[in-house]
Amino acid sequence: MAQSQPCVLVVEDEGAQREVLKYNLEAKGFQVVMAENGDEAMLLVAEEQPDLIVLDWMLPNVSGIEICRRVKADPSTRQIPIIMLSARSEEVDRVRGLETGADDYVVKPYSVVELMARLRTQLRRTRPASMGERLSFGDIILDAAEHRVFRAGQPLHLGPTEFRLLSTLMEKPGRVWTREQLLDRVWGRDIYVDTRTIDVHVGRLRKALMVHGGDNPVRTVRGTGYSLG
Repeated sequence: MAQSQPCVLVVEDEGAQREVLKYNLEAKGFQVVMAENGDEAMLLVAEEQPDLIVLDWMLPNVSGIEICRRVKADPSTRQIPIIMLSARSEEVDRVRGLETGADDYVVKPYSVVELMARLRTQLRRTRPASMGERLSFGDIILDAAEHRVFRAGQPLHLGPTEFRLLSTLMEKPGRVWTREQLLDRVWGRDIYVDTRTIDVHVGRLRKALMVHGGDNPVRTVRGTGYSLG
């Protein structure tokens, strides 16, 4: 089973633009959810917790700027990168968008290739393993592109699920992940797996990480879930 790919929320009121973005994002393997107005967007942000938002400035009723402000004001969603799309090319508008909390600002008409490159740049920061980056924590190195893990220079043999679990934990060392969050990230949002399954795979991961010795780096947070470090 493939690791859950990054989920991108596209907020755009023009149907043709939405479909172009959906087609190109899905062609690159991303999960896509779409909204055509601000109210829909805020519902999807809460329900889906997307990994990135592509947000049009000009929306009916609630503007993209206001959506951006709300997402960035909420501690549970402020870490989600936002790429603002706008026909406004004046520097003052770009500055306003960035000051509101947008992580990037792309002027319409835009090149889809350029937008994809900017999207990958943001995801390298927030979902580095999904972008094939090399991660490290203490003496553990995870090479996402080559699908290899080393500890203290020794290669480790991890099953596919344990590899996905470790890559998720290594993307945000210190963050406490609930079992439900780990299920969404490791198995995918549309797959039903009992939460106790997580405990089994965490046990296997710990065993694999300690096969050559060393401390147990995966911490159990009682009543909540797991954390690395």
